[in-house]
Amino acid sequence: MSISPEQLLSELKQKKFAPVYFLQGDETYYIDLIADYIENNILNETEKSFNQTIIYGRDANISTILNHARRFPMMAERQVVMVKEAQNISDINREEGSKLLLDYLNNPAPTTLLVFCHKNKTLDKRKALGKAIDKLTVSVTTKKLYDNQVPSWIENYIKSKGFTTTPKAVQMLADAIGNDLERLANEIGKVIINFKEKGQIDEVTVQKYVGISKDYNVFELQKALIMKDIVKANQIVNYFEANSKKNPIIPILAILFSFYSKLLVAIHSKDKSPKGLATALKVNPYFVQDYQTALNKYSMVQIINNIHHIRVSDLKSKGVDSSGSTTDGQLLRELVFKLLH
Repeated sequence: MSISPEQLLSELKQKKFAPVYFLQGDETYYIDLIADYIENNILNETEKSFNQTIIYGRDANISTILNHARRFPMMAERQVVMVKEAQNISDINREEGSKLLLDYLNNPAPTTLLVFCHKNKTLDKRKALGKAIDKLTVSVTTKKLYDNQVPSWIENYIKSKGFTTTPKAVQMLADAIGNDLERLANEIGKVIINFKEKGQIDEVTVQKYVGISKDYNVFELQKALIMKDIVKANQIVNYFEANSKKNPIIPILAILFSFYSKLLVAIHSKDKSPKGLATALKVNPYFVQDYQTALNKYSMVQIINNIHHIRVSDLKSKGVDSSGSTTDGQLLRELVFKLLH
């Protein structure tokens, strides 16, 4: 049975256990989150000594793993056998190993929680084992979030910790960190630890504890471009160039590309009311005013040209059609000039 990470965690907390769990996919944050919960909460400290086995895929084959899984627990109701880095099991994709695991899945030990943490890839569902996983185990398949899904994830994560937040703080975290959920959770944790009681996480708090400059960040660069504020835009570019390690160009280009792409959608939208644009662009209504302002500053031709300029800069940043001697700072300076003019 395939379920969501949230549903699986909920079932585990209710002590609803299954004999086999298969965690797989590109988003390792949820795989680690579930694995950590199982490792730390299913057995008590006394039971763990004899009944919790951690195996790494590179060090074992399917036969060895199943030998552990078939043991009976000692002085406990159940045992936990966790296979980390399961994608590295030598014979999991071979016929013999797959057959052994399939046989076990059809008749698993009822007193064992066998957990596979299969990171950064999924089993081939064209093969027998890949087809059977969803039917014979409790499985979770994780995918990287799309950029437009990140703000909602941040807001929900902060809410789950008992805090509220502001749209600008959410967007600043999304712009600065992207869809790296593990890093997002860590950075939000850095902010929360400074609160003595539950409260609101706003942009000032994020700037202070996440290390995002109040005046010189991609959020402010986007604002300067919206207003066609040449002085401010160049001040930010100067700061980025002087602090290039903390401000890599590729994420900046991705954010600017997303903005102008949405602006192109906005200019074609029939309903240009705040609610209509928020729906069409899939953004928080708080940010609709930025797009409405930009629509008064940029023509459709300018928007299309700017998308082209960003694509060219992206290629150059990756070494395509570049002289090789142009720095990221110089490349960004040239791009911002084109975007403004």
